[in-house]
Amino acid sequence: MTTPPPLPAKSTTGLDANLVAAMAYAAGFISGIALLVMERDSQFVRFHAMQSTIVFLAIAAAQLVVNLVPVLGTLFTLFVLWPATVILWLLLMFKAYQGERFKLPVAGDMAEQYVR
Repeated sequence: MTTPPPLPAKSTTGLDANLVAAMAYAAGFISGIALLVMERDSQFVRFHAMQSTIVFLAIAAAQLVVNLVPVLGTLFTLFVLWPATVILWLLLMFKAYQGERFKLPVAGDMAEQYVR
């Protein structure tokens, strides 16, 4: 296993790379897309921005599909999908802020391929 390259001290925004990577998750896919457009230097930030975009677009699509089922879809969204999303959101922000390139199984692989 190879060791990842050290984090750049700053991103294109002028802020610390770990802070900007955590901010990629702050507003879901919207902040992810914004940072993909703005960030040019930090592969670490671009990875987290792309992973945020993929994960939260997939969750939004899942929510739309689940809510097609009248009552059960709403209950599933309120009691399963929404709490799981909040936990995942907090975990991803925490890991990014800690400087970890935390990779989710499918979305992380897709994000990694994009930022190469």
